[in-house]
Amino acid sequence: MRGIIFALLGGAFITLQSVANARISQGIGTWQAAALTQFTGFVAALIILLLSRNADWKDFRKANPLYLSGGAYAAVIIFSNVTAVRHIGVTLTVALVLIAQLALTFLMDRFGWFGLKKQRMKLPQFIGLGMMVAGVVILKF
Repeated sequence: MRGIIFALLGGAFITLQSVANARISQGIGTWQAAALTQFTGFVAALIILLLSRNADWKDFRKANPLYLSGGAYAAVIIFSNVTAVRHIGVTLTVALVLIAQLALTFLMDRFGWFGLKKQRMKLPQFIGLGMMVAGVVILKF
């Protein structure tokens, strides 16, 4: 249940962040909004880390350098979402982002990228993705 709550919370905040970033970028620019958002996110995460009881700085050395690129991905995510929201609106942007996430996770599971256990994709998963694509097509019209 805890995982479901956090997934819903994360999804809600991604949507809120997309709208806030789109509004911020209108005044200062898209890459500036991405930089500002990344910085405020860093500050918030650092404060939470410092206030937590298990802030062990030695653990940072355990991170695989390949995975440290995740922060750089966020800049592209923010820029892409801001630009998409301005051009196609929030609903269509979020729907397409979800489809892109699912499509990439299919590949990640199938080929075991980033050390994930390889999984076989079955017909129900492909039908589900197809239904999402159909839903976006319906949303578009």
